[in-house]
Amino acid sequence: MNTKTLYPEIEPYNKGHLKVSELHNIYYEESGNPQGVPVIFIHGGPGGGSSPMYRRFFNPEKWRIILFCQRGCGLSQPFSELRENTTWDLVSDMEKIREHLNIEKWALFGGSWGSTLSLAYAQTHPERVNTLFLRGIFLLRHKELQWFYQEGASRIFPDTWEKYVETIPEAERNDFISAYYKRLTSDDSQTRMQAAKAWTIWEASTSFLIQRKNHIESCSEDQFADAFARIECHYFINKGFFKSDGQLLEDIHKISHIPCVIVQGRYDVVCPAESAWELHKKYPGSILEIVEDAGHSVKEDGITSKLIEYTDSWVEKLTM
Repeated sequence: MNTKTLYPEIEPYNKGHLKVSELHNIYYEESGNPQGVPVIFIHGGPGGGSSPMYRRFFNPEKWRIILFCQRGCGLSQPFSELRENTTWDLVSDMEKIREHLNIEKWALFGGSWGSTLSLAYAQTHPERVNTLFLRGIFLLRHKELQWFYQEGASRIFPDTWEKYVETIPEAERNDFISAYYKRLTSDDSQTRMQAAKAWTIWEASTSFLIQRKNHIESCSEDQFADAFARIECHYFINKGFFKSDGQLLEDIHKISHIPCVIVQGRYDVVCPAESAWELHKKYPGSILEIVEDAGHSVKEDGITSKLIEYTDSWVEKLTM
């Protein structure tokens, strides 16, 4: 089997901040080929921010690679801001980036929360999307949130779960998302940071098939943890700002004509394969690739390889 690896590091040829509201300025960048096929990388979280590594999933000679940091995180301003920060604000921001860069249609590449936002954007602007590359499917339904933040994944990682639980008094443990939200929005900086670290370490500890201590340590750094935990919890307590629990599946008919590949780790504990399977069954013509030796992270070798296999082969179709 020919294993694909990340392309060499590259630098952006264009970057800046786009004012999308009176409050928010969004960081964006372009790298690769200015005349290539446009693709936007939609990072996870919400609140995760973009990374230079994300440029490397695409052949820089053939793709025009766009990265951005969603509201409140990464290089966007103001940092860790919850006001004017909803799914539909982010959909609107993506559309403003597309217009600002004079792009008619683009491909969307998103994993985890990035898959959620990709589907929300595509269903809102189907005429602007020519391809979907999705990974680690997260539909932000009640059962998915309960599995990871209340009970389910806890049974696979009881040692790590114990540290997530101990931050919250026993009387509040019937609803961890609400209990964490209260602390993540506290005026007391120590309370806020303690909760942010516990929340973020739980997710970082479960993201790989085999735990990676360096990943856990990098995610627990104060600044990253604050935005990541606060923004995630803000979205989750508001049920993703969707009109119904199953909105993304209910509206699949709006994008059924758009080619889509779904790459899913078999042992993904953060976003179990059930959601990828349900999306695939509802989405006519979608391709589901289950990577047998992987968990959740885009950095797992099998997931990286499979995604690049598709970005390599499908760019040829898009340039025909």
